[in-house]
Amino acid sequence: MIPGMMCDARLWAPQVAAFSAGRSVVLADISFAETVEDLAAGVLRNAPERFALAGLSMGGIVAMEVLRQAPHRVERLALLDTNHRAELDEVKSNRLPQIAAVKTGRLAEVMREEMKPRYLGYGARRGDILALCMDMALDLGPEVFLRQSAALMARPDQTLVLRNTRVPTLVLCGSGDVLCPVSRHQEMAALIQNATLEMIEGAGHLPPLERPNLTNAAMERWLEET
Repeated sequence: MIPGMMCDARLWAPQVAAFSAGRSVVLADISFAETVEDLAAGVLRNAPERFALAGLSMGGIVAMEVLRQAPHRVERLALLDTNHRAELDEVKSNRLPQIAAVKTGRLAEVMREEMKPRYLGYGARRGDILALCMDMALDLGPEVFLRQSAALMARPDQTLVLRNTRVPTLVLCGSGDVLCPVSRHQEMAALIQNATLEMIEGAGHLPPLERPNLTNAAMERWLEET
């Protein structure tokens, strides 16, 4: 399981609780490098020889690169609230003020005012989840923010990788995700020969935390698919 930008293993806590009793769960680290290619290579170094691979947001971007580098090792793939395309110039430009602010010690401000408001739907646990997102970001710190921003800005387009994917694939997103909208997931699912598209109603960008039971059920179906 690969977390999103400025998230750690706590993003997947409900899924670890649901699946770890019967499965070996490996939680990947994507904090250590500033290219998607190097992050994917690091995931592969710490993964079993064959494995099911799930990634959310930036974690999904890294997961697609893992698949590109070692398709023979990925048994099945889950892409949650993510984006297979290279970053648009407009989005890159929007990152530059965030990077400048973080370099001057304003990580908490960037997370609070620019990033967190776009993460979630308006469920009952919104405040608790936003607080957890802030805790994860501050624990990871500004250097990780800068490395991950650089990796996202330079990420490759993975359209061809998805078009060549043959393993059982879950494409899942929150119905209210404004960062990686439903239309992008429909596009990804259409590219993949053996894809199942799941929309999590009432969730935004973080369905594993916002709607854990629905997310777990979708992932269980994916894991059991033959």
